Amino acid sequence: MASTLRERTNGYTVTAGQYLVLARVALGALTLIVLTGAAVRLTGSGLGCPTWPKCYGNYYPPLNTHSVIEFSNRVVSVPVVLAAGLAWLGALRRRPYRRDLVWNAALLPLGVIGQAVLGGLTVKGDLDYGWVMAHFALSMLILLAASVLVWRSGIDFFEDEDGDGRVGQKDASGAGGALHPLPLDRGLLRALIGLAALGALTIFAGTAATAAGPHAGGSPGQKINRLSFDGTGTMDFVIHRHGEIAFVFALCAVGAWFFARRRKAPEQVQRPLTVLCWLLLAQGAVGLDQYETHLPAGLVWVHVMLASLSWLATVWAACAAGAADSRLWARARRGASKAPVRDLAPVEFPGN
Repeated sequence: MASTLRERTNGYTVTAGQYLVLARVALGALTLIVLTGAAVRLTGSGLGCPTWPKCYGNYYPPLNTHSVIEFSNRVVSVPVVLAAGLAWLGALRRRPYRRDLVWNAALLPLGVIGQAVLGGLTVKGDLDYGWVMAHFALSMLILLAASVLVWRSGIDFFEDEDGDGRVGQKDASGAGGALHPLPLDRGLLRALIGLAALGALTIFAGTAATAAGPHAGGSPGQKINRLSFDGTGTMDFVIHRHGEIAFVFALCAVGAWFFARRRKAPEQVQRPLTVLCWLLLAQGAVGLDQYETHLPAGLVWVHVMLASLSWLATVWAACAAGAADSRLWARARRGASKAPVRDLAPVEFPGN
């Protein structure tokens, strides 16, 4: 039967345009699970199912609000697993075949498996703030991998007159057509890599602020270990530090936007920077409002959503600048195969 299945699937291939759709669906699904996970915590449903993977020893939750919310988040993870797995399998069957996409796509199902393990440990650890912070941090790393995959799926290699590998951007449809070479600005590239690192630090500080805040994820009366220093005032201290780092990040984002315009960077770089600046403006307004209103759950969820979108925009801008480095992508192309990418023969699954 396995042999028959291989024979039936060996002829099935995925075009570059179809694979781009798969990568985008995976990114959307992985972003959605971050937001549903945040909703679980902010509704106090983190321990609605105190056992994992079953809920109170059953494969279905009891009919109470917290259990249904927590179990629903687990159910949502099923299509997320499928989307991540299809992104990897699609990379294997994509034609032209590109090994860099296969390795990049493999990070998605591996990350989802890691999230499932961390989710179980978080439940078994009674929502200890350390597990929760690690859970969210891994989510951001998975979104990083998914964003890079989408970007790489929308570009392709071509040979210039000197025979050196270069990289070009597909038409807007992503279905093929003319490839437009992307110029290189190493100064801007370094600036955006630094901006991404600062964005990661801002997110980490945000998870620390949440770990010290009132939304532990458990129902009222449940004792949850929270981030606390010796003495009092931990939450205010962490929130203020997070706000300061976020303010510096926003200033740097605006500076990067001006820098990109001054250097006449391609639209692929300027557009995500513009989106990032608007997102950070909204994020700042929401952050101030939620602090003044004592962190209502709804505003905190919006804050998490904007943080996730800001991270995606930051990564997208860095990818757009980094993809223009012809030397980097030429090495990636040569590492994938000695043959030109467009002329690669179909490959079979391992073991065929």
